[in-house]
Amino acid sequence: METAALRKVVIFGVGLIGGSFALALRKANAVTEVVGFGRSAATLQQALQFGLIDRIGDDVAREVRDADLVLLATPVAQMADILARIKPHLGSNTLITDGGSTKCDVVAAARQQLGSKIAQFIPAHPIAGAELSGPAAALADLYQGKKVVLTPLPENSPAAVARVRAAWQACGALVSELTPEQHDEVFAAVSHLPHLLAFTLVHDLAQRDNRELLLSFAASGFRDFTRIAASSPEMWRDISLANRDALLREIEQYAAELYKMHQALQQRDAGKLEEMFSLARKVRSAWTPQ
Repeated sequence: METAALRKVVIFGVGLIGGSFALALRKANAVTEVVGFGRSAATLQQALQFGLIDRIGDDVAREVRDADLVLLATPVAQMADILARIKPHLGSNTLITDGGSTKCDVVAAARQQLGSKIAQFIPAHPIAGAELSGPAAALADLYQGKKVVLTPLPENSPAAVARVRAAWQACGALVSELTPEQHDEVFAAVSHLPHLLAFTLVHDLAQRDNRELLLSFAASGFRDFTRIAASSPEMWRDISLANRDALLREIEQYAAELYKMHQALQQRDAGKLEEMFSLARKVRSAWTPQ
């Protein structure tokens, strides 16, 4: 039997992202042992019950010093504290990666907390989320055919980046690379802004006196557009604040575009409306999601 590429993986946060990473590595026979850490004893017990982890970690120092890979799969706001906890105990061959949806803030936290050990941190972002969370939501094939973006740092060795790339590829992911800055600009436009729009629309309707009547007539268009408003409020609070500058630029640009639509309607400009709708339809029809 072929030896697993990863002998020991330590995961902080054993929900959808971390749990699916563990299941995918197991399915690929790419890991021997998975140890889980988390804030909730009940969540960790669930992860153990569902077979996401082999055991619950109780000593960060002991588990991290000989781990091949540490995955931070928590909300981004928690990562700085975790990095501070593990830094003194990192083995020289232990690499760290993460599943955070923003990168510049995570990299800044890693530089501050890891200091001279920053070369051991290879940031990543799996583009494979879902509205559901927790260990019960974990799927062995969550990353199959999905993109994972690495944002390597100048200090990372090619060998370290290759090891983290191989771990995500073992999960079935299609791995690409961006700089942290490029990453945050791209995802402010195509992920973070759409989530804010969905949350904002549902929040608006939720405050209306006739919301029950409105929702009773909502159909597939509303369902599809607002599906992501069922995502974790805590996670999206952290993402929004972490990527604040890029997201503010996107909101301003979207507001300007919305105002163009407002003007076209106000002026009964059928030609302008059709022009905007046609370009949007053309681009959307040609786009094939991965």
